[in-house]
Amino acid sequence: MSLAPRAVLVHRRTEYEELLARHGTHGQAAFFLSSRGRSIDEVARRHDRTEQALREVAAAVPLTWRSTRVERADLDRFLFAPEDVVVVVGQDGLVANTAKYLGGQPVVGIDTDPGRNPGVLVRHRRTDAAALLRAATAAGGRAEELTMVEAVADDTQRLLALNEIYLGPPGHQTARYRLGPDGERDQGEAQASSGLLVGTGTGATGWLRSLWLERGSTTPLPAPCDPRLLWFVREAWPSPATGTTRVAGELGRGQGLRLTVESDRLVVFGDGMEADALELTWGQSVRLGIAQTVLRLVV
Repeated sequence: MSLAPRAVLVHRRTEYEELLARHGTHGQAAFFLSSRGRSIDEVARRHDRTEQALREVAAAVPLTWRSTRVERADLDRFLFAPEDVVVVVGQDGLVANTAKYLGGQPVVGIDTDPGRNPGVLVRHRRTDAAALLRAATAAGGRAEELTMVEAVADDTQRLLALNEIYLGPPGHQTARYRLGPDGERDQGEAQASSGLLVGTGTGATGWLRSLWLERGSTTPLPAPCDPRLLWFVREAWPSPATGTTRVAGELGRGQGLRLTVESDRLVVFGDGMEADALELTWGQSVRLGIAQTVLRLVV
């Protein structure tokens, strides 16, 4: 017997909840903000809108389904199941934070604050939740398959990301490594830089785009569903021992970029989730390329 679908509501602490955690009470949080010329009223209203959205989405889950909630900070410890329908209630970035832990489950994005969020990934209103949940499990339901990027280390550690993967030093030091196409015998070019960024079409609205503009790149940015990645080395430094001939490029399906570490410690993290990073040491290598996993975003 197959299990009934499970609705997993993903959310994050609101600014109001973070203020209460820091200051203890509403009054103390209000005093803290007022002493800096700000009001707590708008922060509280945004919190109320988020709570209302969570209540309405939870109420829209069919009675025959199971349901649960998970907070952003607990995503790396939560076990998603194949029959899950993931409902992200919040901002666009929360979809990206969730994507790396999924394996093809349908995702519904609910915008808790229309007009404040861009709505690139959280495209729907809370009142649409019931219809979207039905569509997510219906045969022939419409979903976009968004390309993801992966990093696979030589010790089998693997990291997925929806927007981009960053590889570099954990602080403000210089990263030293060798960089070249995966599969070539050549060890790659020795480089010293502040890191490497590999991004998708979804990430082309954020960090990847800023690097693309900074370089004046003529390579078209990929669309979210394109099987194509762009990569850029940040602030590569030319010296007698390090080069700058491989500082940008494009990767298609089946192509990879290999980086071999020549520093004491480098970190690899995706979509800004620094707390859930891979750590690589001297001599280790990592391959970056298009992931087989996609994000199935219900439209």
